[in-house]
Amino acid sequence: MPSKYDFDTIVSRRSTQSVKWDFTSDEKMIPLWVADMDFKAAPPIIAALQKRLEHGVFGYSEPSASYYESIVKWFDGRHGLKIRPGWILPVTGVVAALTAIIKALAQSGDKVLFQTPVYNCFFSSVLNNGCAIQSNALIRKNGCYSIDFEDLARKAADPKVRLMILCNPHNPVGRVWSRSELEKIGRICLDNKVFVIADEIHCELIRPGFIYTPFASISEEFLLNSVTCASPSKAFNLAGLQCANIFAADKTVRAKIEKALHENEVSMIGPFGIDALTAAYNQCGDWLDQLNLYLNENYLMLKEFFQTQLPQFPVAPLEGTYLAWVDCSILGKTSQEVSDLMLKNGVRINPGAIYGKEGEGFIRINFACPKETLKEGLLRIKNTLLNALKQ
Repeated sequence: MPSKYDFDTIVSRRSTQSVKWDFTSDEKMIPLWVADMDFKAAPPIIAALQKRLEHGVFGYSEPSASYYESIVKWFDGRHGLKIRPGWILPVTGVVAALTAIIKALAQSGDKVLFQTPVYNCFFSSVLNNGCAIQSNALIRKNGCYSIDFEDLARKAADPKVRLMILCNPHNPVGRVWSRSELEKIGRICLDNKVFVIADEIHCELIRPGFIYTPFASISEEFLLNSVTCASPSKAFNLAGLQCANIFAADKTVRAKIEKALHENEVSMIGPFGIDALTAAYNQCGDWLDQLNLYLNENYLMLKEFFQTQLPQFPVAPLEGTYLAWVDCSILGKTSQEVSDLMLKNGVRINPGAIYGKEGEGFIRINFACPKETLKEGLLRIKNTLLNALKQ
């Protein structure tokens, strides 16, 4: 059934002005890198922002009761995660949230565990707090990724490991962890007194046939031994409005995190973020459903393109997010070298090595854009990779 929303119109391309590249064509750079989308926000969100704009006062703001109610209803109705308004801590972004949580719950020299390759800001959030990274590398077999639970249990048993950051859905490999996988993770963490930070920012972006399970929804024990970081920024293309939330059920944990948020001065969100989030969660479920169908079409197009035009470069099976993970190791080049070649040919992607050593030889492609943009980007990628193969 055709969508009543327009995802095909090319309205803009993300800025690449801060990037230096040797690209002399009159055509614009195609940005298939940073994890936001080249789609206009949903009409109710735009209307809410227009109303705020007409109000004309853009000073300091505090979320109203309706803000918290919209979050509670959305996560209960859409994901079966029951939270209370008093558990919600607003924050300017999920990265700021991760940094504040680690500051609140770990001491300098403690270790923080996560599965690599993984979102690059996990590394900086840990290191900037004086903590050490403990990697539980994912297992890759026949192009598919799974968790090495034996290694996870061994690493979690280290008394210096105090926290685990769980990326669900996982960026960049695209897994949506199953309930049974999450249960194993949660049990290992409970048995070893490791507290879980669930980064679930991509939770709305799930391909048909797959189910997102909030970690905190599985049991009361998991709820109290974790906090969840969430934001409408990825699913509703609102990253520039800087609005996210931490769900912390445990009162003592919540007080520590709230203190760290104030110390880091990242607890005050702006009026546009407040109004956009409220509109997104109250009025934009249908828009999101249509978006996910469009993104699935884009993924299938990208996957078929690689299978038929670039079979030497396997694409990892995708379950969630709008980020394709592509193996370019056949080139014998670093992922940064591949990225530089892409820039010279007018397309920007992410080099896999920024997600940890396990990402070396891979690239990440953002396909959350109109189909015509994606088609042109894929052609440029094809030319780049095939020319590199000949060298």
